[in-house]
Amino acid sequence: MSASTPANVARDAVLARLADVRPWQEDYYRNLHAHPELSHLEVETAEGVATNLRADGFDVRQGVGGTGVVGVLRNGDGPTVLARADMDALPVTELTGLPYASEIVTKDAHGDAVSVMHACGHDVHVTCLLGAARLLAAGRDHWAGTLVALFQPAEETGDGAKQMVADGLTDLVPSIDVAMAQHVLAMPAGHVATKVGPVLAAADSMRITVFGRGSHGSMPQASIDPVVLAAMIVVRLQTVVSRETRPGEPVVVTVGSLRAGTKSNVIADRAVIELNVRTFSEASRTATLAAITRIVNAECDASGSPEPPTFELFDQFPLTTNDESVTDRVAGAFGEHFGPRALSIEAQSASEDFSDLAVAYGVPYTYWGIGGTDPDLYDRAMREGRVASDVPVNHSGYFAPVIQPTLDTGTEALVVAALAWLGNPGA
Repeated sequence: MSASTPANVARDAVLARLADVRPWQEDYYRNLHAHPELSHLEVETAEGVATNLRADGFDVRQGVGGTGVVGVLRNGDGPTVLARADMDALPVTELTGLPYASEIVTKDAHGDAVSVMHACGHDVHVTCLLGAARLLAAGRDHWAGTLVALFQPAEETGDGAKQMVADGLTDLVPSIDVAMAQHVLAMPAGHVATKVGPVLAAADSMRITVFGRGSHGSMPQASIDPVVLAAMIVVRLQTVVSRETRPGEPVVVTVGSLRAGTKSNVIADRAVIELNVRTFSEASRTATLAAITRIVNAECDASGSPEPPTFELFDQFPLTTNDESVTDRVAGAFGEHFGPRALSIEAQSASEDFSDLAVAYGVPYTYWGIGGTDPDLYDRAMREGRVASDVPVNHSGYFAPVIQPTLDTGTEALVVAALAWLGNPGA
């Protein structure tokens, strides 16, 4: 049994109302899952969030950074805690077969018709933060300070947090003491997991155009073939990790797209390579991007390209590095509340833009994972060595967190983490 510290007393009192909130949360989640919205288009999602926050007594500002929502609950003197949830869905066709599966089809930024699904669990994040906000509002007699519930658009495109900052977020809420966020992952539901230091990778996507000289396929001697050039680049890029990166240093270089030409007997005059880089330190990030640039330039020189290649960086995500003292404090609170269900997590090669919010405020932050996979399914897959094939992961059309205990766990985690500060007004 945990000691009766002020934070624990506050936690138990606030969470005592969870059973009352649970039915509403479950219905809200099903409805949100069935009505996903793409990045920068989270209009109905934001309206539902704002309506609920106002009903719980928050001062609410909508339209921050486009569709972002910020709710502020001031409750006397004490620390200010920012808790963030992302709201956007993905252009993915849902394959779960659930009764509340998404059937939404809409137009993407290019005007193409796409199916839309909450394939990354952002519907879980929204529902859990709304539930935590409701519990903390109802239990405000047990804590002091200010809770900022921030619902962010466009995490999937990596620019939602920056757009909220550019739209005056730090003027709207001038100062905070700590920032926190969570993500549902393909691990057993009911568990939470933390890590000090780098927890999510930095990500950089790069579009490279290399130039050749077009010709008829029957006269290759008159060409500088950009397909061969691009192929040599793709092969040589494999050495960035295998031969230029220190063993044990986590770096990923993935060539996801290579496009050239329109017909089998026509040698094109250019090729476009799109790749993605994941790194866990600014040093390896800089070194990897420099190596890619060097290799591309050298291969173009070797092929006699008529003009230099072009490089375009896009979809860039910052490194997520959890502050040691903040994370230790949250991990301790999780250990007292969740017991053996509080775990440590390895660094994930996925990427996030949450840290852009904390950096804008100049405050420490922590980011943790919660499980969303049916525990029996996960245990069976582990026993059979089939986790990779049998457990759907984020961004899959089959990704569907079990409603419970996922929602309870995510809601409790946010309350417990927030009260590690708000439950101790003098801290």
